[in-house]
Amino acid sequence: MGHWRSLRWKIALLVAVACCSIAFIVGLLVHGSTYDRSMNDGAARAYTALDGALAPSRGSADGADSVDVAHVVYNPEETPAELVRKAREHGRADLYDESRQYSPRMWAAERRDDGSLAAVSLDMTPDQLSRRALDRHMWKYSLAALAVIVPLSAFAAELPNRRLRRVARTARRIASGDLAARTGAGHRTGDEITEISASVDTMADSLQDRLLNEQRFTADVAHELRTPLMGLVTSAGLLPEGEATELVRDRVRVLRTLVEDLLEISRLDADAEQADIRPVPLGEVVAESVARTGLVARVTVSGKPVAATDPRRLDRIVANLVTNAHRHGVEPGRERATVEVTVGERTVVVRDHGPGFPESLLADGPRRFRTGVAERGRGHGLGLTIALGQAQVIGATLTFANAADDGGAVATLRLPG
Repeated sequence: MGHWRSLRWKIALLVAVACCSIAFIVGLLVHGSTYDRSMNDGAARAYTALDGALAPSRGSADGADSVDVAHVVYNPEETPAELVRKAREHGRADLYDESRQYSPRMWAAERRDDGSLAAVSLDMTPDQLSRRALDRHMWKYSLAALAVIVPLSAFAAELPNRRLRRVARTARRIASGDLAARTGAGHRTGDEITEISASVDTMADSLQDRLLNEQRFTADVAHELRTPLMGLVTSAGLLPEGEATELVRDRVRVLRTLVEDLLEISRLDADAEQADIRPVPLGEVVAESVARTGLVARVTVSGKPVAATDPRRLDRIVANLVTNAHRHGVEPGRERATVEVTVGERTVVVRDHGPGFPESLLADGPRRFRTGVAERGRGHGLGLTIALGQAQVIGATLTFANAADDGGAVATLRLPG
């Protein structure tokens, strides 16, 4: 049925309000018109009755026997005072008297030549009952029409609402990284929803083209740098030992790591990586990965967990997380970062006690060449990007958060069951 605040129910509510407004206005107009006609007809009949009753005194050929009236007298106790005032002022007057709720009367009065008044009254109860019956029928059939129109409008509004939901689902898929998602509207011309759908598809095409160009550029740069880099590595190995030589070798190692990371990202972008899944002792694999980094970290293993995963890619993920924790997680007042690695049944949690992940990373995820720190040169922002890509290859999920107690960064890897 959808949420009550959805566009579908807003359209149904708008239709209901419009129908109620139209029914109310038409009802008022019909009621007023019917009332006016009843008053005019009643006054005409009252004047006719009065003229017929006064015909003998005027020497008319019409006799009073042909007129059915209640009385043709002036009785101050029965005749309304307003009618008497109007008749004395204007000579002739009529008045609709509803002082008796279920016995309304139409009065007609005339001031005679001798100054006396003659008045007649007609029973208007049938007219009143007819008007009330008409009002009831109008309200009844208006409500019946409303009961039919509102569901039909809600059903009709579901058709464009369904198309809008499809566009929203496609936009969410694109935002989550599925740039192949399309609404299916193509480039047809039509209503506004079709134009929105076509615009979303055009945007997705543009984003996909830009991403592919970026991926090709990254891969081309990495491959072009690989050949001269091998020459630099060889040349650095031939230099005589010394402080300058060690500095050159260190920069060459950094450049080599950067190129290897770029090549790895290009393979991940091209979906060229295939996981070799097999059961592995999770605690032992993680402990060995931490040891190979050469960095100090406290590893805690709960039980003897065994997980089905790719050990090589798991080693890459853990190594990158531990390296990132040491690089950015230095606790205030300490010279080095305190890193804790906790291994559960199918989870690996890497935590430091530094300032934590920046808000941009928590909101948008890791981005290449964005480290989230003020100091440049403390990394290229590729470690977490590679860890996230490798986690997707093995079917795992990698999430980032900040600890509630001290704000340290917490990266949690959940392996598939």
